[in-house]
Amino acid sequence: MDLHNLQSSEGSRHVRNRVGRGTSSGNGKTAGRGQKGQKARGKVRLGFEGGQMPLFRRMPKRGFSNINRKEYALVSLEDLNRFDDGTEVTSALLVESGLVKKEKAGIKLLANGKLTKKLTVKVSKASAAAKAAVEAAGGKIEVI
Repeated sequence: MDLHNLQSSEGSRHVRNRVGRGTSSGNGKTAGRGQKGQKARGKVRLGFEGGQMPLFRRMPKRGFSNINRKEYALVSLEDLNRFDDGTEVTSALLVESGLVKKEKAGIKLLANGKLTKKLTVKVSKASAAAKAAVEAAGGKIEVI
């Protein structure tokens, strides 16, 4: 196939239907909205059920969503083994290495796996077990 042989497929290119342009156009007068009624006269918002109690209001509400909730990017101890001994692990280094895609509200270190390297870790939060594991490996944790 060459560039001069390319053709658009059947039905991929069609002219926009211009409604309300006279009776002979096929969509004149009522412009495809039928006769009278709410849909002919104006827009109806999403989820509107004609005055009946809407589904989203009928459903029971449970729990509480805190709008000030902070979500942390999670990092496991075993993931830190990829760095060399004596490295200072910061949030910028974690993002650069691809361990963390988005920093969110900060980074939290969890005690999943074992740490074999001696590192200085600077994170927003760390679990008690993770702190103990880093210090047991000879490293330091600094909570920013």
